[in-house]
Amino acid sequence: MDDDTGYRGDATALAWAALGGPAGLTGRVRYGGARGLLPARLPVMDLARTAVAVCALAGAELAAARTGGPVPTVTVDDGAVATAFLSERHLRIDGRAPTAFAPLSGFWDTADGRLRTHANYPHHRDRLLAALGLPGDAGPDALAAELAGRRAKEVEETVYAAGGLAVAVRDAKEWAAHPQGAAVAGRPLLTLAPLGAATPPVRPPGLAGDPLLPAAGLRVLDLTRVLAGPVATRTLALLGADVLRIDAPGLPESRDTHGDTGFGKRSAVLDLGARAGRASFEELLALADVVVTGYRPGALDRFGLAPEVLAERRPGIVIARLSAWGDYGPWGARRGFDSLVQAATGIAMTEAAADGTPGVLPAQALDHGTGYLLAAAVLRALTERSRTGGSRLATLALTQTAALLTDVLPRRAPVAPGTADAFDPEARLADADSPMGRLRHALPPVSFADGPVNWSRPPSNWGSDVPVWW
Repeated sequence: MDDDTGYRGDATALAWAALGGPAGLTGRVRYGGARGLLPARLPVMDLARTAVAVCALAGAELAAARTGGPVPTVTVDDGAVATAFLSERHLRIDGRAPTAFAPLSGFWDTADGRLRTHANYPHHRDRLLAALGLPGDAGPDALAAELAGRRAKEVEETVYAAGGLAVAVRDAKEWAAHPQGAAVAGRPLLTLAPLGAATPPVRPPGLAGDPLLPAAGLRVLDLTRVLAGPVATRTLALLGADVLRIDAPGLPESRDTHGDTGFGKRSAVLDLGARAGRASFEELLALADVVVTGYRPGALDRFGLAPEVLAERRPGIVIARLSAWGDYGPWGARRGFDSLVQAATGIAMTEAAADGTPGVLPAQALDHGTGYLLAAAVLRALTERSRTGGSRLATLALTQTAALLTDVLPRRAPVAPGTADAFDPEARLADADSPMGRLRHALPPVSFADGPVNWSRPPSNWGSDVPVWW
């Protein structure tokens, strides 16, 4: 335990309070590990540590609610946390390193500033090029030439109107003055509240066994995509939940992303717009304890998945919703990714190089941080449901996590160059055979006494599982 344990506990207490957790439980958390990891101007390591700490504590609390015993002690190791926040970079599939960003994803110079695009998926790439009047086979040079003559905010609006993804790079003051930035500033880190009519407590059966799995026997419908949502549901699977991810047949997932975030889960394809697919989904929903959604706000409402409708149809269900920009403000219905939120909210300029070139965080920290917070919210909701009943709704957004990083967590002097602890992530990596091939992957950072240290199963191939509960 090192000399900033008190500060670490303060940050954990802040996030734990946002989750509505009993204040005294934060004393069950122990911190340690190498110093100086995930270095940045912003307190990225503090964000990462805090998100993992409250997630592990929420799991330990649920375990205690099911065993009737004391809350197990939680251990947060900075090395494990930092390795997990870079899990997609540590992944190897049969020795092959993953592909990070596609050629048309990145920062670009415009006539009046800089722009960030996201075109990792083919449909987003096609929409970006079509919005700019470029041919479908245009490469980086053609895109750069086109953007150099355009204004960043005009491109932002044009591309979004076409269903693509691009944002003007803003500094912190510009974001604060933007209507969406102002809307975010008035919001808490997350919300977790009762929803719908009162119902009796739902007390899952007692818990025993080695390891201790607080979510054992619980069924989770996973309707999320890269990256925060799958991190959350991967964590729920670690803790014993039967997690079934459902995707539309026309939106295949990146093999690398699925290899990283599919641990412990199953993956099936259902067309909710077709009668047979909808019927199968309704059978799943009728037995689900938790529904996690990560599509832009409103995108799934036509399938009867708006929170209020879900709570009426399935009293006692726990609903967790994740979005990039929040479900409010002028950007409330927009798509987004971690990299775009970093660019829009001033993070990229805070981390800029000396010549003003926009920078990035040392990890996809908004995605990973929000993922662990989302899992924590689900676990806390399950604990509260076991005590008082009722449905609950957890709502999170990448921009709200970004506000925690930029405006709430205090900035501290970075560890001086040459004084950071030596750290080798190899001890936090493991190998697993899978239907995808031989996987080298990061171990989970969520740790409490007698809890799991790894997932019970590796990822299956995307979309290869039968859409039924075990």
